[in-house]
Amino acid sequence: MPCDRCAEPSVTFLRYSGAHLCSRHFREYVERRVKQEVRRELTLSGEPTKIAVGLSGGKDSSTALVLLHRYLGERRDVSLEAITVDEGIASYRPPSLETARALCAKLGVPHHVISYQETVGFEMDRVVRVDPGAIPCGYCGVFRRNALNAKAKEIGADYLATGLNLDDTAESILMNVARGDVDRLARLGPHEGVQPGLVPRLQPLRNVPEVEVYLYAYLAKIPFHDANCPYAERAQRGRFKEILHSLEADSPGTRHAIVRGYDELRPALHATWPPAPLRACARCGAPTVNDVCKACEMRERLGSLARP
Repeated sequence: MPCDRCAEPSVTFLRYSGAHLCSRHFREYVERRVKQEVRRELTLSGEPTKIAVGLSGGKDSSTALVLLHRYLGERRDVSLEAITVDEGIASYRPPSLETARALCAKLGVPHHVISYQETVGFEMDRVVRVDPGAIPCGYCGVFRRNALNAKAKEIGADYLATGLNLDDTAESILMNVARGDVDRLARLGPHEGVQPGLVPRLQPLRNVPEVEVYLYAYLAKIPFHDANCPYAERAQRGRFKEILHSLEADSPGTRHAIVRGYDELRPALHATWPPAPLRACARCGAPTVNDVCKACEMRERLGSLARP
């Protein structure tokens, strides 16, 4: 089937729009949406602005870094740095860490690595051994957010960009609605305001489906590590991923509709559930609504379980 915009063979068919696109026009289509999202989320005043990019080495974060570098890398008022979190998963993280290092070296982007071992004292492989009945992602999500925010603050970042794509965003919305967790629903990124101690998030791939990110990275020859975390299969998010895929297959455009509807509700959510006042964690100083942050609570739980 030829591309709708030229005579070249198409490389993909977008069911939600009915478009057949060749490699060049597909890449332009993705780039245009990402550029629009960056402009929507990021306001630059000419003052020096540092953006940290959470870089796992996978397709999403690698694509986010490459496109941010393309759009902002030449600006004198913007600097980019990358942060990779080493969870301590021996069968998974080392190859992606090398991929992330190589990409940053190619782009000339400073690269920082922070590990769970240094932030909470437990690598994920050990967490699974110490608390085998728990869902690993429950620990990992908290530890990752803690580590990324800590390193972003340490390097003086004004924003923290992540590789969350359209599927990730729609899944998060569905999960919080299903749980009735309206407070967390109201706190989903991208963040428009700045809370003391928290680096606001940017999500440049927010309107790009996961499969399109994968195809774009392949066609644009962006190096990335293509593997799944060995502990991810136990995550509850996987169920919502299956639900979302089923809804999208039956009614193309569902993912976009979920995120678009959420964006319409965001002002009302923020007005009714404003961010809670934050204080410094009594243990580590990280921002938290309680006396002790969730990461420290989990670390102390692991410490008690690890004692003979």
